[in-house]
Amino acid sequence: MGNPFEAAWNVLKTSMDNANETKGQLHVIEVGDCWKYLTLVEEFIRYEESGLNTTTDDEVREMLTDIIKLCESHVKKLSKFMKEEGLPLPDVTSSKPNSEPNEIPLGVKLTDDEITNGVAFKLVSSLKACAKGQADAVRNDIGMIWLEFYIDWVTIGANLKSLMKKRGWLKVPPYYYPPGSPKK
Repeated sequence: MGNPFEAAWNVLKTSMDNANETKGQLHVIEVGDCWKYLTLVEEFIRYEESGLNTTTDDEVREMLTDIIKLCESHVKKLSKFMKEEGLPLPDVTSSKPNSEPNEIPLGVKLTDDEITNGVAFKLVSSLKACAKGQADAVRNDIGMIWLEFYIDWVTIGANLKSLMKKRGWLKVPPYYYPPGSPKK
């Protein structure tokens, strides 16, 4: 089994050894991963804005605000990288206007349970996109961006899971008992 510290050291060493060399062009899959992730995160921001417009729970509002800040930092960093590489940026949906949560009809308004589970689903999608981008990366600079983004999502995910467990919103599949095992 590989040592993660050794792997990180090898990436840094390779980066330092090749500092004076040209980076080379991004390959088509690296470009596609950047483009898809930027679109994904921009749309994630729109969902979080909708959540902010419907929740009155202070902890949920704080969590959504933190995630929006994280998404915006990812958008800024990846957009800058893409512009420097000469890549076009995707068209995305405009920001949601602010609204008063208590004025939204109940049939339209998302519950805090629905908001947090939707965020959890989008968080998993973001983690998968980062892992795929990192696995597809040939250039170390883009590989390190994916690793940074992945670590950010793991941190947010741990906080989200704690909130969801505390409130009873975490969706847990039924337990599996193999045939013949004693029931508890």
